[in-house]
Order: sequence, then C-alpha cells, then structure tokens
Amino acid sequence: MIETASRVAEAYRRLFGEDPLLVRSPGRVNLIGEHTDYNEGFVLPAAVDKAVYFSLGRAAEGDCYLQAEDLRSSYVFHPERIERADLGWPNYLTGVVLEIRKTGRRIPGFRCVFGGDIPIGAGLSSSAALEAGLAFGLNRLFGLGLNALEIVKLAQKAENEFVGVRCGIMDQFVNIFARPRAVLKLDCRSLTHTYHPFERDELRIVLCDTKIKRALASSEYNIRRAQCEEGVRVLRQHAPGVRSLRDATPEMLEACRRDMDPVVHRRCAYVLKENERVEQACRDLEGGDFVSFGRRMDASHDGLRDEYEVSCRELDILVEAAHRAPGVLGARMMGAGFGGCTINLVEERAVEEFRSRVGEEYLSRAGREPEFHVGLLSAGTEVLRC
Repeated sequence: MIETASRVAEAYRRLFGEDPLLVRSPGRVNLIGEHTDYNEGFVLPAAVDKAVYFSLGRAAEGDCYLQAEDLRSSYVFHPERIERADLGWPNYLTGVVLEIRKTGRRIPGFRCVFGGDIPIGAGLSSSAALEAGLAFGLNRLFGLGLNALEIVKLAQKAENEFVGVRCGIMDQFVNIFARPRAVLKLDCRSLTHTYHPFERDELRIVLCDTKIKRALASSEYNIRRAQCEEGVRVLRQHAPGVRSLRDATPEMLEACRRDMDPVVHRRCAYVLKENERVEQACRDLEGGDFVSFGRRMDASHDGLRDEYEVSCRELDILVEAAHRAPGVLGARMMGAGFGGCTINLVEERAVEEFRSRVGEEYLSRAGREPEFHVGLLSAGTEVLRC
C-alpha cells in the first residue's frame, strides 16, 4: 500500500481504534477534447495515479465526523441537518450526503478520514475525487444499492447544487469508470463511453503548472458558451435539425459563414475540429500510433490558441518549450484556459531533461518557475481494503 493510503488508514485507527474501509479515488487528466463537453461533443479523459484516500467506518452515535488529514481540520454534522460550512472543504462531502438522502436512502452516522496527493489547483479535479470517492465509499459501507452511473450523477449534482460550481459530468464520470492502461472516450450527449488502449509503459503524462491564477477563465468560459449557442442559433436557420454543435458539419458551418459573426464562426470551427480530433485520436490509439496521437494534441493547442482564444502567454511558452525538448510526443493546454496547466506526453527516459529544459525556458521568458506533476494512467475509484 502506498505511503499516503497508509497514513490515512493509520490516522483513522489512531482516532477510532478500528480498521476502516479504505477507498482510493483518483484525479484525472483530459488528453484531448477541450470545451466540447457543453457542446454535447466528445472528450478523452483518463484517471491518474494521484488520488484522494478515504478511511470510512460506521458511527453508532448518529453524527458524521470528517477529518481532512492534510489540513489537520475536522468537521462534524448530522446527516439530517446539513448546512453549508464556512470552512469550504466540507461542502464537497456534505453535499454528497445531502444528494444521497434526496434519493430516499438513509445515511446513518459515519466516520471519515481522508487525505491525498492530488495537487490542488493543477487541473486534476480533486473536487470530483472528493465527491465521487465519498459517494462510492458510502455506497459500499452502507449497501445503498447505487449503480455506477447513479454515483456519477449524484456526485456531479452535489458540486452543481451544493458547492455551486456548474461543472460538466466528465470529471465524476471518469473518476468512477476509468480503467488502467486505457483512456475513456465519453459522448457528452448520450453518456455512452468506450475504452481505448494506452499501453506504452515508457510514456508519462507530465503536467506543467503555469502558476498563473485563471482570473479570466470563468467570465470567458461564459462568453465562449454564449458564442457557441449563437452559432447554433444561426446554423438552425439553415438546418433546423441542429440541436448543438455536435450536429453540425463543416459544410453546414461554411454555408452559414456570411450570416455568422466571424468570431462566432471561429469558435464553432474549433469545436467541430476538436470533436474530429477526438475521433482521430481514438483511431491512433487503436493502432498504437502515439506519434500521430501527439500531433492531435499539438493541433488541439493551436486551435485553442488561435480559434477558441483561451490560451495565454504563459501556456504558450510552456507548449513552445515542450516542442523543443527531446522525447516529447505532444503538448497542449488543458482545462478552461487563461492559466492552469499544460499536458504533455513524454518518454520516460526524457522526463528529467524535459523538466530541466522547460523549467529553465519558462523561468527565463515568464519570470517564474513552473511546477511539474508526473503521472501514469490508473483505475477509477476502488476499494483497497475492507
């Protein structure tokens, strides 16, 4: 058992004098398919070997006890009297309990100690790991009878309605459904999914954190979403069957060019191309062609920078530096944009040189040091020990 899991389990034993149910809930990356989810398109995420670990047990007294081991912070609540906490972090967990209760299932008291090694703010979705991991663990602890998709939807609803973040479903979905040595292609309209092999053991996923706060991400996200909706409105005048950009073709979009604002046209063109890149990337993986897969990642960044315009100088510097480093197959920004991380596909033998070269160039050009996170693909949420 890895060090973090052991530490969390031991903290539970120290507090409560018994062995817990131990659950691992991973972070995630999205290899390609950015800003396609709210357009009912395709994404290609995977779970990684950074995770939150939960130690869980029943509590006879009826209250629920939460211990954030990394923060040395605790919170106690009653499952029938749930309110938002000023602390912030408990809301990701109490919201899950509230959503379970809304299904008509009874949650008795429980004890939960958790901690992990998912870097906060790096785009690995620690929030989904908290929500889906607790929902999974409580389902197992109390025999609630929730199926995997119900856990996913419940965890997403907790973040949407209790935490107040209008996230899509990708993060919680891959947290539960991920498999090791595979990526998951998710259809964000139907929620159907397929797995595609990612079986090059000598490759690593390397995230480079710009250390830039994404101050524009929220407002610009809303603008991009509105621009896509405007594009759909124009497309529908020519093709009434278009419900979202998912339904449009390049030919349809070209036919609407004169009636569409040029900026809106560029946004729509990016989404259509990105959906196609996801499809092509899956074919690359089926053929074991990671060189072509990396080129799709590069093209994705170009589109995010030039057509969707959600990159920033710091993200571009990291991508440009990655292209000059040996052993790099692909690089692009990941997430909403205007800061955050790049995701890079790097040969294991070249990771240390990658860190050195990219770090030096970023420090020279951006005036700060990036933070690096190296990972492998992993399974979704799972029980480690009962």
